[in-house]
Amino acid sequence: MNIALVFPPFFFEPMYNLPPLGLINLASFLKPSAHKVKIFDFPLDIRRKSLVLDTHIYLQCARRILEFSPRVIGFSVQCTTYPPAVNIARELKKLDPGLKIVFGGPGVSSTDELALSRFPCIDAVVRGEGEITFAELIEAYNSPSASTHPIAGVTCRSAGGIVRNPDRALVENLDSLPSSDYSFVSPFSEYRDLCGIGRSIALLEVGRGCPHRCVYCSQSIMWKRRPRTFSTGRIIAEMKHLADHFGAQCFLLAFDQFTAKRSFAEQFCHELIEAGLNSLPWYCISRLDTVDKDLLDLMRRAGCETMCYGIDSGSKRTLAFIHKEIDREILFERVRETTGAGIIPTLSFVIGFPEETRDDLEQTLQLALRSAATGNTNVLVQMATILPGTELHTKYSHLLVRKVATYFSLGIEFDQGGHLACDDLLIDSQPLIFSSFYNLPCPAATLEQLNDIASYFTVIAALYPRSFLLLALELKLPLHDLFFSFLARAAHGQTATSLRLTPLSCIKSFEDFIARRLAGRPAIERPFIPELARYETCLLRTVENSQSTSPFRIDSSGMDSLKPLRNRKLLLERFTYDIPSLILEFKYGHFPQTCPQRPVSLAFTPGPGGTKVREINEFGVDFLGLCDGEKSLNDIADQLYPKYGADKKRGEFAAECAEAAATLTGLELLAQWQDPYPETKGGETDATGKGCGKEDHCGSSR
Repeated sequence: MNIALVFPPFFFEPMYNLPPLGLINLASFLKPSAHKVKIFDFPLDIRRKSLVLDTHIYLQCARRILEFSPRVIGFSVQCTTYPPAVNIARELKKLDPGLKIVFGGPGVSSTDELALSRFPCIDAVVRGEGEITFAELIEAYNSPSASTHPIAGVTCRSAGGIVRNPDRALVENLDSLPSSDYSFVSPFSEYRDLCGIGRSIALLEVGRGCPHRCVYCSQSIMWKRRPRTFSTGRIIAEMKHLADHFGAQCFLLAFDQFTAKRSFAEQFCHELIEAGLNSLPWYCISRLDTVDKDLLDLMRRAGCETMCYGIDSGSKRTLAFIHKEIDREILFERVRETTGAGIIPTLSFVIGFPEETRDDLEQTLQLALRSAATGNTNVLVQMATILPGTELHTKYSHLLVRKVATYFSLGIEFDQGGHLACDDLLIDSQPLIFSSFYNLPCPAATLEQLNDIASYFTVIAALYPRSFLLLALELKLPLHDLFFSFLARAAHGQTATSLRLTPLSCIKSFEDFIARRLAGRPAIERPFIPELARYETCLLRTVENSQSTSPFRIDSSGMDSLKPLRNRKLLLERFTYDIPSLILEFKYGHFPQTCPQRPVSLAFTPGPGGTKVREINEFGVDFLGLCDGEKSLNDIADQLYPKYGADKKRGEFAAECAEAAATLTGLELLAQWQDPYPETKGGETDATGKGCGKEDHCGSSR
């Protein structure tokens, strides 16, 4: 028989879509059977513009599914897609009442009986791990004499009402499951191109489960807090297969705690290096207390490019509330070790827990901003989401209110930017089922304020973390208060429907905001803050894409023909304070009250890893100022000789200028230019010449 597996419609522009791995795993498990399986990826269809966002979207989906003539339809249900799944199921039952409709996923696994009692369109719920359970359910539906009642992990209807069969035991050996067959979905390249991302990303499952008991997490409950991993050999073989045959260019390793078992992480990295696949970049999720410098260095050598740490809160009281047993004091050391290894960390924070006070919130904002200020770090702030089955849901669901749309409730605005009436009706009528669309009141702030912080504080953390933090310390203001003061300033003149804070409005307003807040103060302890803000603005003004450069040789006898041109993307700025030493202090988690005065010139250039910042001496600044593509090296040497060459012969100084040109090109401060006499041997040097600049400990940023 035909089996349709449905990923319900979802569209959130800032988020890219990946193939639905859970449905791929179900299809892969059923592949050896005689059944015909098809995956309907409606989020991808929205990006293809083959599925129209209007009030008839669910009827469109139902009709497309029925064109396949399925007998069983399985829905993958997550936070945001739960209401669309129910409404599509209703349309399907209207068009063909004999269909069997099955729901699965973490959300519905915890609301199985309630969902069946409220929604007659659902025939069964597959709870927990789905491959074996769903396959047995399919065989029961395929045989008139078979019954669904003995199938472990299934909640279904019977003549006597709703039957909840016992839980199914977890699969002990994950390698016994078939590999994920990506031929069931579109090529990675189509997801890449339609989402406008730079590389073809493959989602690869490497393990299941998490041993921890955070109050907001439904995944650890679904996997019974038992982490299991696939064998490293299988994972690496799948990476090679997906790269060679499906064009995967990087991997998101799906596992709630990649480093939970150190021996597994180390073995994986060593075998990946031995297989020569460490050129394939990958991303994982980890915890601060499960890594150290040695493991991070090994992970980077194996290709780890970025990773996410769940920090959650800066408040010990809040950490205790959410059962997060982690020492926040190791944060700066771990972040420094992570960035030092060449891995970009994302630090995830959660605000708005029902027992959180204003002081708890302030400690979290402080830690988030201090973390961002260390450099090369991404910060993510989210409001707490109440997921069915979690401790938050069990203890606090009686307090649920629907006030603001949080991150995990966005993406189903199909009616001219708003919810369809049928979706709102569902959500309003069943708060216990659709709790991810609801909020919990919090003593720390109003829900609207918490939503503004979650939406826009990361903009400041990404653009001006250092100067915003020092400004708060200078003014002796809580970050909460300073944030809303800046938000009001940046939003000045915006329409009511526009975003409160965009990167552009932040950049446009920030330096003026600092000047206004510091103006008229009788004594300023940190007078260097405006220059620090200008430094951060310079980082932002530098374009992402770097010009290609290559080492070259200089023939000093051809100096009339060589006309160096300054890199058009170079930004050269002078400062009166020792900004490089200040940035180094931030890197180590220090936020000084003083900064020595020292004239310094900094060159900002774009690069693949972010903006590179280098200190340039006075000779280098003057040299670059003359590199307009019109003056020859001889002309430049003539103009600089009176100031810098008085103690040298003219020929010696000309050779130094040639060496400076090579050095500056090697540092990407001069655009690529060619030696017209590449075969000449005399007076050669390469891009390792010295005398005009150095790569400062400002290093690269963001």
